[in-house]
Amino acid sequence: MIAIDSLALLDRLEVLVSGSWRVPFTSRAAVDENVLFDIIDQMRISIPEEVKQAGELLKEREKLLSAAAEEADRVVEEAKEQAARLLDEHEIAAAARAEAASIRQQVQREAAETRRGADDYALGVLSDLEGRLSSLLRTTSNGLAALKRRQGQAVSEERGKAP
Repeated sequence: MIAIDSLALLDRLEVLVSGSWRVPFTSRAAVDENVLFDIIDQMRISIPEEVKQAGELLKEREKLLSAAAEEADRVVEEAKEQAARLLDEHEIAAAARAEAASIRQQVQREAAETRRGADDYALGVLSDLEGRLSSLLRTTSNGLAALKRRQGQAVSEERGKAP
């Protein structure tokens, strides 16, 4: 059976009443009882079907709302998890930056200490070398002076032997 729209049935009732014979000097109308009962029967059939369809639509709406709420909850949970991961990554990166800064400071301190040690070592070696060179220079100067004296004596002796 084809469901007839309730509004169309109400329109038919309205046409039936407005097109009926009027009792003079009253607001009453004479309606064809068979047509009236036929429309009422059709409404009894139509209305439960429409109510059933409306119920199915409400169930479908509830399913959609439930699915949308579940999807929203899932998206919110994923967003929370991603935020937690990003926070962890941020904390790890901050810890890595702090560790890198600490290592950089340690390396700079060690480099400065190594430079001081190298400077101290070079100063010691150069001071020792200077002392040795000074001693060698004195020895060289004394040797030259002794040779010059001997040469001077040899020349004097040869002059004194000369005829």
